[in-house]
Amino acid sequence: MANSRKKKGRCVAGMIAGSGKWIRPVSARPGHEISVEEQRYADRSVPRVPDIMTVPLLRPQPISYQSENWLLAPGYRWHRTGTAGWSQLLTMEQRPDTLWINGCSSFKRYNDRVPIALAATLPDSLKLIRVNRMTLKVHTPDTSHRDAKRAVDARFVHGGHTYIMRVTDPKYEQAYLTKPERRYELGEAFLTVSLSEEYLGHAYKLVASIIERANITAGSKQ
Repeated sequence: MANSRKKKGRCVAGMIAGSGKWIRPVSARPGHEISVEEQRYADRSVPRVPDIMTVPLLRPQPISYQSENWLLAPGYRWHRTGTAGWSQLLTMEQRPDTLWINGCSSFKRYNDRVPIALAATLPDSLKLIRVNRMTLKVHTPDTSHRDAKRAVDARFVHGGHTYIMRVTDPKYEQAYLTKPERRYELGEAFLTVSLSEEYLGHAYKLVASIIERANITAGSKQ
């Protein structure tokens, strides 16, 4: 349900079929990211959301609120067994009242971070939610620095609460960072929202993947 950008690698996450239980494979490296090479299939392709796959794991390795972490078994290929359709995604939808704890926002974003002392009390760090519509904004968050980088932010409403958070889905980042700086409207979609590891005293809420209904065949498995 996610294969998002993280440092020099990827943050991969998915649900065990039929259980609603999240799994986030992690490496033994300090940043815990999965390299692109480690996740390749036998045909050398890279997993794409919403692939159905088998992943070799060694043991649970939770890190504070990231309770879903499992240590990846290195040296084994991942295997794709199918693709989830829209009807299957609907059975996996989660409906939390809030995306963890609201009320703390970073510059030009909204309800997008949690102080680390509060984050440490949380039981999980991954949610799969559905939104009827959303807005992607391509912009430069901090124009005061000459080397400031452009970013893609997602604005959406869930459970009556507004959120504006960074998009780390590489497919959408790469596609929208080539576009002019403005807002773009999207329709119904599933979002995988992930709570990051600590950064400068906060855990950040990130849109790790976007699955637009318009781009997926309802009920199909390939």
